[in-house]
Amino acid sequence: MFSKEIFDIDCHQCPRLDDFLCAVKQKYPMYHARPVAPFGDLDAHLLVVGLAPGMHGANATGRPFTQDYAGILLYEALYEFGFSNKMTSESLNDGLVLSNCRITNAVKCLPPQNKPNSDEIKQCNHYLTAELNSLTENSVILALGSIAHLSVLKALNVKQSAATFSHNAVHALPRNLTLIDSYHTSRYNVQTKRLTKEMFTEVFINIQECLTQSSD
Repeated sequence: MFSKEIFDIDCHQCPRLDDFLCAVKQKYPMYHARPVAPFGDLDAHLLVVGLAPGMHGANATGRPFTQDYAGILLYEALYEFGFSNKMTSESLNDGLVLSNCRITNAVKCLPPQNKPNSDEIKQCNHYLTAELNSLTENSVILALGSIAHLSVLKALNVKQSAATFSHNAVHALPRNLTLIDSYHTSRYNVQTKRLTKEMFTEVFINIQECLTQSSD
């Protein structure tokens, strides 16, 4: 489905993450507990970039934001704006299909305490570079959180000072790509109201406008 430049399920380049996944697999034998592949339309014009798989979400199911609290708001928005045929993501066999949208992570493996270190973010960045290079011009990238934002900039060799992370900010990138930022859809951000449904809806209105303008 994906070239090894974009995703390699047999990747063992980060010793700390590799050891952690082995320990998780022993504790939860039924979990995926391996690098998690991107999910969605291969010809998508919207690429959603998250941070990393969650312990009992993507790390368990093998699909980004599936069975994960962080996926609730995301998949609701994707459905409401026509990028998905369902508003929930429950399992690999739930019939969910994304249209013109793909979801990936800056770091493909579950990190301890959900916090990859800088070396791991850097090591995994070449996969994101390849994935971004596969996008057609005028595509939109949605970065969920500052680490995803910085990972996108690094992957495209754009200086951090050229695009500062801010919720619902819109940044022009090389190859006529557009980067739109959002606070991450994590449980903490949603429950503390740092990110509300209304705020996330505004982000998707921006996404829709950018995609409509590029198709005119």
